Amino acid sequence: MSGARRRKDGRPGPHGELSRRFGRLVLLGAVLVVAGLVGLCYVGFATLTTMILFGWLLLVGGVVGLLHAFQSRQSNFFWLAVVVAALNLAAGVVVLRRPEGAAETLTMFAALLFLAGGVFRLAGGLVVRGPQFGWTLVQGAFGVLLGVLVLADWPHSSLYVIGTFFSLALLFDGLGLIAIGVGGRHVVSLVEEEGQGRGQGGGGAGPAATTPPG
Repeated sequence: MSGARRRKDGRPGPHGELSRRFGRLVLLGAVLVVAGLVGLCYVGFATLTTMILFGWLLLVGGVVGLLHAFQSRQSNFFWLAVVVAALNLAAGVVVLRRPEGAAETLTMFAALLFLAGGVFRLAGGLVVRGPQFGWTLVQGAFGVLLGVLVLADWPHSSLYVIGTFFSLALLFDGLGLIAIGVGGRHVVSLVEEEGQGRGQGGGGAGPAATTPPG
């Protein structure tokens, strides 16, 4: 009843507020999906944008690390925090000044990680032979294949690998937010309909009045 009164006053009830929040999730997910699709169409631009964002994140992290280190300069880890912050600042400057070279380095690092992870998955699956034996072998083989393909086309692969991965991450994150938002709004509507049904069912005739015997 209080939710209904709030709606009569022109303000959304609790169900309406929840539905609106889930609607914002759907809108954010749609924006991420569009950004991911644009990135997949222009992977070179997406790679360059990713590296610039990465460089700025390193710079901001370095500045925050320095401020935190000087605020806690009485601790035993003061100089370690200063060194880590200085390395972040230096790495951020290098990435921003040479984003193409940084993309090449990160692409090689990612390819080596794929290759090493695939080999370890294959070896672990063959040794352990657990219940997920087949799936582990498929994951390992895919990791090895992906690492070999990226390394075989390096450094040219650095023009599209990072941008492709970043765009796919945006795309799948956006789809996930859309699924959560649509599902949440559906659940809210079901709860609201069930509450209205109960209210209508309880609003009928009350218990039959008993007349005293004459």
